[in-house]
Amino acid sequence: MSRSADAPGTLTLKPGRERSLRQRHPWIYSGAIARADPRLAAGDTADVLSADGEWLARCAYSPASQIRARVWTFDAREAVDAAFFARRIAQAAAARAPLRDPRHTGCRLVHGESDGLPGLVVDRYGATVVVQLGSAGADRWRDAIVDALVAIERPSAVYERSDAEVRRLEGLEPRTGLLRGRLPETVAFVENAIAFRVDVVAGQKTGFFLDQRPNRAAIASVAAGARVLDLFCFSGGFALSALAGGAAEVLAIDSSADALALARDNLARNPGLPGGRVEWREADVFAELRRLRDRGAQFDLVIADPPKFAPTAAHAERAARAYKDVNLLALKLTRPGGILATFSCSGGVDAALFRRIVAGAAADARVEATVVGRLAAGLDHPVTLAFPEGEYLKGLLLRKKDAAPGPAYAPAELS
Repeated sequence: MSRSADAPGTLTLKPGRERSLRQRHPWIYSGAIARADPRLAAGDTADVLSADGEWLARCAYSPASQIRARVWTFDAREAVDAAFFARRIAQAAAARAPLRDPRHTGCRLVHGESDGLPGLVVDRYGATVVVQLGSAGADRWRDAIVDALVAIERPSAVYERSDAEVRRLEGLEPRTGLLRGRLPETVAFVENAIAFRVDVVAGQKTGFFLDQRPNRAAIASVAAGARVLDLFCFSGGFALSALAGGAAEVLAIDSSADALALARDNLARNPGLPGGRVEWREADVFAELRRLRDRGAQFDLVIADPPKFAPTAAHAERAARAYKDVNLLALKLTRPGGILATFSCSGGVDAALFRRIVAGAAADARVEATVVGRLAAGLDHPVTLAFPEGEYLKGLLLRKKDAAPGPAYAPAELS
């Protein structure tokens, strides 16, 4: 097949390295490539050929990354142009239409590879759209992407948060700032009828963790009457959800003063919540866990949602130690019969490994626990079957074995 007009060069694979592409996996690693057209620059569109010259895919080239190319399309008839991005973004928005609800005015609009747009993340908070461009290809098409978002979503502002570490791996400098419209003084949205303010300029990721929406609802459903410990609480999503579910008291811990200030502000935005039941504590979470253990503290419901310890599989061993430490201490602080909700957002730690880590923590803590729920990102964070790497968030809802008869706290859903 002749080279496409929109693809200035080609990538030719080594013999036998086309299997993953035939299975529709969208990444091509540097070691799979035999030859790259010397005219190709970062972000350029290229046609991918097998060793015997068969056309396989159309991709974005990234010469600085170990992921040397990311597939835009497996259809040889599909050009990669401004209309391509408008079409893919419209499809992503349409797929989320059933999720739009006055009770939830925040939503992930584009979830990278799983929406056929590698390296692109788009989150909407009310009338404000935040974009992250994490690959050379997405960066190259910034203007077309923003044009499509403005036309389809009609936001009041589009803000860029392309400052994730992955850009360094792509050979890209961080970039942030207003792209279109006017950023309101306060960016806010509603989730599960709880109001939140979002720091889109300096907050983590795009300003909030939208992926945890169903899991915050799950916490609310088991929080009635509970004494709650919320670890790595960030801006208070789980803590406020526990209060909304009727928690008796909440201790929320984070090392960031800015995050805790935002959490306090979020609480103030919800006057219907019993603010007197929560304590916001600024502390190193690992050190505070040990202090609580040494004091013999016990909680009915513990939430452990730590930051990303393993961005890639290369960091998995180090991350495993950190996850084990957190879960060992969290299990010791969970009273018999109580619940631990534990999470990993590390792409380098898959669900099977995470479960083994937590099981090892339980063994070392000399406790028995039962999995009563498996937790994952919401429906606005889809994962294609061909791209399991997209399933970065995984969680377990555990019930610690009740060593004493007649527990005082027994959530109805788990009784």
